[in-house]
Amino acid sequence: MSTYKELLLSAQEILNDNGIADAKLDAWYLLAHVFGMTRSDFFLRENQESPRDKALLYNDLINKRARHIPLQYITGTQEFMGLEFEVDENVLIPRQDTEILVEEILGICENKSVLDLCTGSGCIIISLAKLGNIKNGVGSDISKKALHIAKRNAKKLNVDLTFKESDLFEKIEGRFDIIVSNPPYIKSVDILSLMPEVGEHEPRLALDGGEDGLLIYQRIIKELKTYLNPGGHVFFEIGYDQGEALSRMLEDSGFTEIYVKKDYGGLDRVVHGSLVFED
Repeated sequence: MSTYKELLLSAQEILNDNGIADAKLDAWYLLAHVFGMTRSDFFLRENQESPRDKALLYNDLINKRARHIPLQYITGTQEFMGLEFEVDENVLIPRQDTEILVEEILGICENKSVLDLCTGSGCIIISLAKLGNIKNGVGSDISKKALHIAKRNAKKLNVDLTFKESDLFEKIEGRFDIIVSNPPYIKSVDILSLMPEVGEHEPRLALDGGEDGLLIYQRIIKELKTYLNPGGHVFFEIGYDQGEALSRMLEDSGFTEIYVKKDYGGLDRVVHGSLVFED
């Protein structure tokens, strides 16, 4: 049998030895997850023996993390916009950078119709429905497994949305005031050089943006005018080096009011365009 302190120290050592960057923090998060204890609980009980069944579970989860399985896939949750989302290996893990995208839309989305392409976990469209008082929302994804997670999140967070299994606009009907997408935008050749947590464990379908990283944007922009209302808005999350290319693509397609928004790290993160009139 091991005490809580012994378990934690052993876990930290295992994660350190396997090159986990935040070994101490991750060891603690998993301890809190398994035993349901706060920091205060731990300091009061650190020298007590831990229950054997939970200690075995904790060690199993630590070994998963040591294999660079993302912490969020192990715990099954990730916070985004102050909301808790269920995640698994079929969806990208929601990231703080994407909150910049949602925050930009929240200022204009009240009583608007919104389409979220490549919805994944549903974190974007669900956050807009929960926090932005939208009129209606549709989330689409090519992955049936991703949509299963998105639907579970919508139900859990008590928002009424429509989800469609669709290859971008393939099965989308009608027009929308706002279209948003955080599509795959990493160059195919760069995926193998990503940190193992991303490159080896997050779904490649949600990462791979083709040879130049712009393939999905090109496909979306080609059809945008068919699905946007006049005066409508499009928002994309982008890679740090894609702002100029996406701005040019939108301008060439007749969009106006184009701007690039930086994230908290000072890197280009969001591109916006407006459809003032139709051809």
